[in-house]
Amino acid sequence: MATTFGLSYTGDFWQPAFRNGARNPMVDRLKFANLMLLAVIALAAPAAAAGTGPFSTSNGRTFFRLDDAVKGLGGSGGTIVVAPGTYHECAVFDGGALNIRAETPGSAIFDGTACEGKAALVLRGLSAEIDGLVFQNIRVPDQNGSGIRLEKGDLHVTRTTFRNSEQGILSADDAGGSIVIDHSTFSGLGGCPDGRCSHSIYIGDYGSLTVSRVRFERGTGGHYVKSRAARVSVTDSSFDDSNGKATNYMIDLPEGAVGTIARNIFVQGKDKENHSAFIAVAAEHRSHPSAGLSIEGNDASQAPAVTWPSVFVADWSHEPLKLGANKLSSRIKPFETR
Repeated sequence: MATTFGLSYTGDFWQPAFRNGARNPMVDRLKFANLMLLAVIALAAPAAAAGTGPFSTSNGRTFFRLDDAVKGLGGSGGTIVVAPGTYHECAVFDGGALNIRAETPGSAIFDGTACEGKAALVLRGLSAEIDGLVFQNIRVPDQNGSGIRLEKGDLHVTRTTFRNSEQGILSADDAGGSIVIDHSTFSGLGGCPDGRCSHSIYIGDYGSLTVSRVRFERGTGGHYVKSRAARVSVTDSSFDDSNGKATNYMIDLPEGAVGTIARNIFVQGKDKENHSAFIAVAAEHRSHPSAGLSIEGNDASQAPAVTWPSVFVADWSHEPLKLGANKLSSRIKPFETR
């Protein structure tokens, strides 16, 4: 409280400090009220600061760490909105349904940090939706560091980028689960150090895998899509291997699968660990039926420096696949049984 020329400022209005030669009791009461107000403001200040964290949850809280935000949702799950920025954060989720989305797609970057020696996000809940994030530079001692490690449950990924890591998405087995990847990019992923291969996408024995409007490029080893799922749909996507290094198949279905591979663009590059085929069916086992797998409407070519012949679909299943019209460059044979 300031006193100037016999007037006391209480915070609301000016009052005479003395009245009729005695101290004005109104000033004392207003001074006390002012002190109480300042105390309330001081107590509230830490709470206001805590509200500036970049991870906002659907239950109205904010956090400075991603894992704290996940835990703050509780077992049933919920939504986390991530503010623009680069984060050295990771999280594990084993609850109900989780939704993590960027406030602005492409602006929330998770860089170089993995939980449990696995991935930036380790998911083993009922389901998860990931929208608009970027995962990059993920490496772990097992050499399969991923943006997402899916251990069970459904997964829906959209508008998300995986780049310059050992792997993009790696899953365990969940025969009742489904994985959907849409409108995303996988770049600079994969490798086979010491004979242990990682891939842009490596899906275990899942119920289904759906890939649509996805760009694969600049692979650094392994396959672009390796899936042991019983049913697959890979459509309207591009596989640009022209700048790939020591890569293998574009799509590998090592256990066999039914479904659709359609309206994709494939370009085979010159630096290949295996250039014998673009798409491989049941190369390891015939655990799932492949009869009726539809492969049509695709466009496959080779980069200008490539001189070897290749095969568009190499089949080990010996089941009747459904090969429709595909546009293939001159050195690519449409089909071969192996």
